[in-house]
Amino acid sequence: MTDQLRTEFNGTVATATFDRPAARNAMTWEMYDGLADFCERVNADEAVRVVVFRGAGGKAFVAGTDIAQFQDFRGAADGHAYEQRIDGVLDRVEGIRVPTIAAVDGYATGGGLTIAACCDLRICSPAAKFGLPIARTVGNCLSMRNYARLVQLIGAGRAMHLICTAGFVEAEQAERIGLASEVVPESELDGRIDALCEQITAQAPLTMRASKQAMRRLREHSLPPGDDLIELCYGSEDFREGVGAFVDKRRPQWRGR
Repeated sequence: MTDQLRTEFNGTVATATFDRPAARNAMTWEMYDGLADFCERVNADEAVRVVVFRGAGGKAFVAGTDIAQFQDFRGAADGHAYEQRIDGVLDRVEGIRVPTIAAVDGYATGGGLTIAACCDLRICSPAAKFGLPIARTVGNCLSMRNYARLVQLIGAGRAMHLICTAGFVEAEQAERIGLASEVVPESELDGRIDALCEQITAQAPLTMRASKQAMRRLREHSLPPGDDLIELCYGSEDFREGVGAFVDKRRPQWRGR
């Protein structure tokens, strides 16, 4: 397990903390691998009844994938491999057999938003900010599974607004549209998470498991293919320009090709 993803198993509660605060907990490949391993360990531990995901440092939950890692991408095949890899990790997060809670304090953007969207509950401080700034940053797209997750959570109209504006939804609005389950004062966030963990561990576990599976089956029913969309974005000159501009800290020049 990478030291940038700290894990703890404490009786009925398992916790994973994204711990790369200098980079707003942006995900490295090692962190994604560690997250997948954590999910497997949770499902193998019958004592665990609830899982909590946190971000270290108080500034971010997770600020997406570390974009510097995209510099090695050479075309659409790399995009396919990346999205399949991330889908595999997120499927494991969503497939955790017990209820999951994302404790969001600060930015949950890009991959951070999708990790939070895979959780059953998103308990937020007023500092929480959700966003999908991909149209402003590197010019990539989501996998069909992540588009479906987002649409199931907040609806197609709000999902497109979030993508088209490439901005951020703050905590109060996030609660109104369904991105946040609850917003509590920052000083009360830890206490509320603890109380929810205690409450959930007292509930019928098979009801929780069946309900999680039902939600997943509803979302996955007739999920269409999307390989052509991945190729359109990741195989483009614009994607390479976006990654270069992000690393160089300049504004990208989009050309639509």
